[in-house]
Amino acid sequence: MSKKAIASSAVLFVTLSVVFAGSAPARLATPQTRVFEFTYRTQITQVPEGTKELRIWIPNPVTDAHQLIGDVHIVSPVEAVVHKDPRFDNSILFVSIPDPKSTPIEIELKFKVRRSEYIKKDFARRQPVSAGRLDTSVAAYLKPDRLVPLNDRITGLAAEVTAGKTTDLEKARAIYDYTLANMKYDKSGEGWGHGDILYACDAKHGNCTDFHALFIGLCRASGIPARFSIGFPLPDKRGEADIAGYHCWAEFYLNGYGWVPVDASEASKHPEKREYFFGAHDENRVQLSTGRDIVLEPKQSGAPLNYFVYPYAEADGKPLDSNSIKSQFHFKDLETASPDKTL
Repeated sequence: MSKKAIASSAVLFVTLSVVFAGSAPARLATPQTRVFEFTYRTQITQVPEGTKELRIWIPNPVTDAHQLIGDVHIVSPVEAVVHKDPRFDNSILFVSIPDPKSTPIEIELKFKVRRSEYIKKDFARRQPVSAGRLDTSVAAYLKPDRLVPLNDRITGLAAEVTAGKTTDLEKARAIYDYTLANMKYDKSGEGWGHGDILYACDAKHGNCTDFHALFIGLCRASGIPARFSIGFPLPDKRGEADIAGYHCWAEFYLNGYGWVPVDASEASKHPEKREYFFGAHDENRVQLSTGRDIVLEPKQSGAPLNYFVYPYAEADGKPLDSNSIKSQFHFKDLETASPDKTL
């Protein structure tokens, strides 16, 4: 596994000279873009006395077809190294601190983002098909996750929801409509927020992880590859503010067409955008990682992570309690630049 040193005790300036590229399918309107600066702060407030090695993993955003990352600045008390996880290829900022003798320990990751709307709605023109061999990298997203099993209950529910539908597009739309009809965005009580499909089926409420666990699980049980991604949301209103917590979303795959974006929880919160969020993600977000049951690199001693959006740390191989790790997330909108220019 190749490694790239990123920073040591001082700030290292890394400017990514990458042009936002890639042709987009025909659309009714030019995709909206948003340019902003994002700050991700991690603070380890305490470690067990006598700790010989403190290891910290932080999700590291990367440029893809829908976001351009640039002008990266990292402040760390020791050298920070970038790795990629072996399953999903997520980028990970890793810090190892020998004999940490004082706290707090602070790491700051600051970067600029140009995020573009992700719209895939030209189904009729591209003519997706329901048969044919899937690439192995796509077929991997038919497999279950720990909290999204494909047991008899889920496969039976999927068959019920998609009854009478003949194409994968029709089935995915039926699953999306079922999710919205049966789930309420409600973070009351206990059990929500884990992305547990069985909880979602029983409680019928939760946050974005619960909505998309249900959508993804029913898609997979119907033979439609589906995947999970997570990052942070930005409010529609431009400006500057702290961000309270994460947001996640989904994609499903149509053979002969490609991946299709879905955001069921945003559609639930904004019913007027129900049609929009089947086949679109807006520009008000930044993605940090993809997938569930994450095995980090270097491999953590603890269990695979349910999802990877917050920092994770271990002291001598034992996971730190979440009360020992504080995070702060902040965005600041910048003057909009032309999409064909670097940040």
